[in-house]
Amino acid sequence: MGFDGDAGAPASRGRVVMLVDNGVHGDSRVQKAARSAADAGWEVILLGRAPGGQPQTWRLGGAEVRLLAVADPLSRRRHEFRRVLRGGPLAYPPNGVAAHRKQAVRAWETDLRLRDAELVLAARAGRPVPAWRRRALTAERLAASVTGKWVSFRYWQLTRGQKARRKLAGPVDQFYTWFWEVARGDAAWRRLEPSLWDWELAFGPVVDQLRPDLIHANDYKMLGVGARATLRLRAAGHPVKLVWDAHEFLPGLNPALSRGRWLRAQCAHEREHAPVADAVVTVSEALADLLRREHGLRERPTVVLNAPNADPTGTADSGPVPDLRALCGVGPEVPLLAYSGAVAPVRGVDVVVEALPALAGVHLALVSLPPGRSSTPSIDALRGRARELGVADRVHVLPYVPHHQVAAFLSAADAAVSPLVHLPNHEIALSNKFFEYSHARLPIVVSDVRTMAETVRSTGQGEVFRAQDAADFARAARAVLADPERYRAAYDRPGLLESWTWERQAEALDGVYTRLVERTPVG
Repeated sequence: MGFDGDAGAPASRGRVVMLVDNGVHGDSRVQKAARSAADAGWEVILLGRAPGGQPQTWRLGGAEVRLLAVADPLSRRRHEFRRVLRGGPLAYPPNGVAAHRKQAVRAWETDLRLRDAELVLAARAGRPVPAWRRRALTAERLAASVTGKWVSFRYWQLTRGQKARRKLAGPVDQFYTWFWEVARGDAAWRRLEPSLWDWELAFGPVVDQLRPDLIHANDYKMLGVGARATLRLRAAGHPVKLVWDAHEFLPGLNPALSRGRWLRAQCAHEREHAPVADAVVTVSEALADLLRREHGLRERPTVVLNAPNADPTGTADSGPVPDLRALCGVGPEVPLLAYSGAVAPVRGVDVVVEALPALAGVHLALVSLPPGRSSTPSIDALRGRARELGVADRVHVLPYVPHHQVAAFLSAADAAVSPLVHLPNHEIALSNKFFEYSHARLPIVVSDVRTMAETVRSTGQGEVFRAQDAADFARAARAVLADPERYRAAYDRPGLLESWTWERQAEALDGVYTRLVERTPVG
């Protein structure tokens, strides 16, 4: 797919190329940033990854979205192409022969059953069946059984060996990681996580061709793509600025990841490219302080909250807002808690289900189904636990709605929940759902992760419970359901909700762009 970097470009305050490592549709922050920048007079081209490898393009308000095909051969490591010898000397090589042999044995066994049926039918019809045919069939069944066990054993050795190497946390892998970290420092990611080059090879040439005035790189993978494009363009004499939009604190991801290679490589990649950024924006005050300290930034990052639009009616045309209570099959008199977002163990949603037996008559709406999916493994586990507790009829799993409809959709509930477990990134987060719950004017029950708990206590908009404590969650939920108007009154504080709007955040982001790109607006 070729792109003309200059033809047909409209008069604007400058060309902004935004980079994101997903398909755009599910990323509300990126969508809002692209749309609002275009509304502010910038020519915006948003580059994302095409699902299924088929390039796509469409308009998002005044912004252009282009999804690129990203080939990922470097995501497979060299050892994945070799036979597993350590712990599996008899394992099949990882070239597909194991699945082929397993399927061949199944076909053989199926054929034997058919031939046995033919002998049975022949005997019933009074046709003579030689004894040697029966003996031959019996011997062949035995051979197929032995072969099947041998194939299964070798297949098991293959999968066991692959699983053992998956986390790259064994002694050999740890030594490999240590060696390259010592030998190359932050450049070690080139050896430890070469799949980052797949993103560069797909996005880099397109960015170079577009010759932007400003690159807005979302999160850690795109930071590298944006930084390398910035250096190339400057070397070619083209002035360009780089904004890094840090959505989370990379070293604060699940600590279990730090024992392997992936997180250490990603952190090295981030450290190498962070100094190239001319400005950094991020999602919370606490994260801004962490990023400045971690990377020795000259300036404190600008905070651009994950807040919803104050007037969502102008952001898209996707029909009327669905009726939450109708989808749950409950009337207005039924107490209803709402949760919006992915279901995963670290999100802590299981504690809400565990508490339902102690919350008589209370229902839970989980707005958690990804597009085109009827469930996920985590949702299945949650539904199973609800059945064990006898509360399955009070747990309602619903599909996502467009981001600009979330607040209005959830407003039919009586209260909202954010039950995050304690992880470093959770301690500093003010998530999308927190602001969506707030604009729905819902009392919020939050776990005692630091930033969110401090905010709820200071505003009085909800109650805080001890993370992963079902009894304490039930206490907090009963409090907000007993007197919801007391908590809703917090939203009447002058300026509170107004400061938590995307329109206010867009002003901050536009200020960053304007400061970096000194160009007089055209017209």
